[in-house]
Parts: sequence; C-alpha cells; structure tokens
Amino acid sequence: MAQQGAQLDRENFSCSICLDLLKHPVTIPCGHSYCMSCIKTHWDGEIQRKIYSCPQCRQTFRPRPVLMKNTMLADLVEELKKTGLQTAAVDLCYAGPEDVACDVCTGRKQKALKSCLDCLVSYCENHLQPHYESPTFKKHKLVDPSEKLQENICSRHDEVMKMFCRTDQQIICYLCSVEDHKGHDTVSAAAEITERQRELEVSRLNIQQRIQDREKDVKLLQQEVEAVSLSADKAVEDSEEIFTELIRLIQKRSSDVKQQIRSQQETEVSRVKELQEKLQQEITELKRKDAELKQLSHTEDNNQFLLNYPSVSQLSESTDSSSIDMCPLRYFEDVTAAVSKLRDKLQDILKEEWTNISLTRTEVDVLLPQPEPKTRAEFLQYSHEITLDPNTAHTHLLLSEGNRKAERMSKQQSYSSHPDRFTYWHQVLSRESLTGRCYWEVEWSGKGACVAVAYKNIRRGGNSNKCSFGYSDRSWALYCDTISSTFFFNRMTPPVSGPGSSRVGVYLDHRAGILSFYSVSETMTLLHRVQTTFTQPLYAGLRLGCSQGDTAELCKLK
Repeated sequence: MAQQGAQLDRENFSCSICLDLLKHPVTIPCGHSYCMSCIKTHWDGEIQRKIYSCPQCRQTFRPRPVLMKNTMLADLVEELKKTGLQTAAVDLCYAGPEDVACDVCTGRKQKALKSCLDCLVSYCENHLQPHYESPTFKKHKLVDPSEKLQENICSRHDEVMKMFCRTDQQIICYLCSVEDHKGHDTVSAAAEITERQRELEVSRLNIQQRIQDREKDVKLLQQEVEAVSLSADKAVEDSEEIFTELIRLIQKRSSDVKQQIRSQQETEVSRVKELQEKLQQEITELKRKDAELKQLSHTEDNNQFLLNYPSVSQLSESTDSSSIDMCPLRYFEDVTAAVSKLRDKLQDILKEEWTNISLTRTEVDVLLPQPEPKTRAEFLQYSHEITLDPNTAHTHLLLSEGNRKAERMSKQQSYSSHPDRFTYWHQVLSRESLTGRCYWEVEWSGKGACVAVAYKNIRRGGNSNKCSFGYSDRSWALYCDTISSTFFFNRMTPPVSGPGSSRVGVYLDHRAGILSFYSVSETMTLLHRVQTTFTQPLYAGLRLGCSQGDTAELCKLK
C-alpha cells in the first residue's frame, strides 16, 4: 500500500508535458499545473495564433497568462522526492510481476538472484548464501534467474532430466534412457552440451573468419570507390579541356569565315561602286550632249547648223553593261552551303564516334551476382521500411500513419516553409535514400496515383514539368488509374504491359541499374522494367491528382 501511495503521489505531481516530477511548478487559470519551462515552451509555439491553450483540457486564454511559481506545490514535490527515493530503494529488493521471485521467501517475496539447476529452486541474495558457503552445494550449477526450472523435470518420472537422446534429439531423465529410449544413442546432457559448445566454437571461428574476409572486401570496395572517383574526376577534367579546345577551334574557324566573307564583301562593293561612278559620269555626259543636240536642232541658220553638226553629233564610247557581274550573290550562297555541309559532317562524326565515349563500370569480384526475385516471398526479403518526408510534401497533402500515407486535401496544411517542398505538383518524397536492393509496396485509392523514384536534386519550385515525376531525366514514374497504367521518364511513355492495379510493388537494384514495377495480388505481374545506370541514391516518391480524398500509402511489409 505504501508503494502504491508513493506511486500515486508521483503521478499526481508529474508534469503531463515532460512526464517527470514538476520543476518550478506553476498553475495556470484552468487549474492544471506544469513545469514552468514546459508550459512556456508550449505557449511559445502558439505566439502566432495569439491564443494560448492548456495541453490537458484545451481551455484557451487571451491574453497570455502571467506565470508565477506555486510555492506550496514546489514544497510538496520536494518532499515526495525524498520519500519516493527511500521507498524506491526498498522496493528494488522485492519481486515485481515481471521478476523471478525467490522460492524460499515467505510473505512478500524478494527478487531471485540465481536459479539452481540441481535444486530446481530460485534464490534471493540472502537464501543463496548456503550455495556459496557450504561444500554440499559446491558442485551445484547456478544460472541467471529462470521461471522455466520445472521444464527440467521429467513429466513421466518426476526426475531431473540430465540425459540427452541423440537418436530422438531430446533431453530425458535417467529412467527414460533405460525404458522408452533403450538402445538409443544416449549421453549425459553435460557431455552433449560440451560437444555442442565445441561445435559452436567452430562455428564462431568460422563466422569470425568470414567477418575478417568481409572486412577485407569492404576495404577493397572502398579502394575501388576511391579509384573510380579519381578516374571519373580526371575524365571530367580532361573532357572539359578537350571540348573547350574543340569549341575554341570552331570559334576560330567561324571568325575566319566571317573575315573572308567581309573581305570579299568589301572587294565586290568597291568594284560595284567604281562601275556606278563610271555610269553616273556617262549619264552626265549624255545629258550634256542631249542638250547640245537639242540646241542645234533649233538653229535656224543653215550655215551654223551644218558648221556645228560634225562636232556636236559625235558620241563618246558607251560602257558595256555586260561587264557588270552579279556573281557575288551566288558566291555567298556557296559559302553558306559549304558551312552547312561542314556542320552535317561534324554531326555525323559525333554520332558515329559517340558510342566510344562511354563510362566503363568496373565489376568487383568479391560481390557475387544474385538473381532477380520471382515470387513475392523472395521480393519481401529485400523489403525496406520507408517514410515520407514532411519537408517535401505539397501543402495540400496530409501525411498520416507515421508519415507513410498521403491524402489529397482541399485545404492547405500548416507546413513550415522549406526549400525541399514541392510548390505546384501534389508530390512528396521519402525521408530515406535508397541504394542496394530494395523492395516496397504502395496501395492507393481514388481516381489515380503516381508511384515514382527520383534523385534528390529534382526541381521542387514552380509549375515547370521538370518538377513533375517522370518529366525529366531525374525521375522515373508509373501513373496508375482505375483502368490502366502508364510509365513516364524524361517525357517518354514506353508501353506498359499488364492490368491496372491498386497495389504496386517496386523493386530496385541500384547497383545493377534495375527498376521494376509490379501489380501485386495473389501473384506478381510485371508492369514495366527499366535497365539503366543510376548515378545517385534514389528516393521513393508519391504524387496524387487533384481529386479530394485520393490517397496513397507506403505499406508495412514486416
């Protein structure tokens, strides 16, 4: 009763926020008491609403109440600490519901410290002393307290079972060995344990050797990672230098062609202007001659007409119009055609040679290839517990079921601002990154849902399609509705085999570059399989449509 009273007092004087004894207790207007720091922290989170509530009864206050230390309650808590500690020290000796009790104690039993396999009795510290002090009990075997001592008694002969039948793989008593197990291969339980312990030691040595081997393999893999990274960094650096040189060369050739065209333009324009000047001079001369002839035609004096006619009627030699060459226009078209032909040749060369520019993936001998699972039981061996990251969820998605379920809501949810959040598409990514072999299942309801995987660097903000799962080279997505399924990657939609499904299984072998989507029912039906090279860890993704109430949930598989 004293123990129950002390426990009741402790509960009455505990803070419902931190669940510990009150520290600097304060009582708010509704009558409930809390630690001063706990209620302050709780109300600090409600500053924006300017309405302050009680965590227990939910009564609200405005303005924020002034907190004053409850001195009487503080004194009671201090007294409880003293009496509670004394009571607890005494209670530690006595057996509780989950403890093994001493079989010798009368009245309130103390906790057993050891159990004796020979006496088949459990002893507290006091009653165990004879086993330590008396030579009679010197050979008795003491073990940690056990409630299963009676299982060592033969139910038929009521004898301690100290024999082991290797034929039936069963522990028995001595009478069983000469009756029901007569003629069987029987030994003492101690001898069998010694043999089994020897086998266990061999197994342990084998395991320790395998651990050492795997640790060496891990070091080799780490060296492989470092070598691959160094090689990749050098390849990137060299490639950038080579492409920069190619760009510089093309720019120089472009400048040379431009200079040649301008030089030819200047030459041809100069020639044309020279012809223009000659023609203009000829026009001026002809106009002057025309005026003289006109004046001569109106001369009434016959003698003057005939006298002046020979000199006036003579014309200078005319410029031949056939000398005007219009070829420069054709010349520049030829230049354009030549540059265009050069571009086509360069494109053909890049297309033909591009297959030689590839990333070589190094295979590591210490990792043995494993076949892709066939049955759901085999897939479940790679099941991976995944939760959704609230920092990525669109504000119209409600997360529940331990952040495994997403539901499309009409009202905006009160998420804090975060750079990882999708701002337009109703999407969410997992908190955990996915590498190695992983399997998970998604169950959806409503008009449709999208099951996806994506790199962490997928775009988040804005209404660009590149933010949507399956519309860039950073994500792969299977869209499911009540009739069929459609696969999306980088805006491509390859055909999907199999029926629509409300439960989709996703299998990922990151190292092998395999991503498979399955319809999960009594059997596993492959919907679509991707074979590629993943360059970064992946994250599971869900997208819901615009229909209120649509849901998608990452299923618990264990």
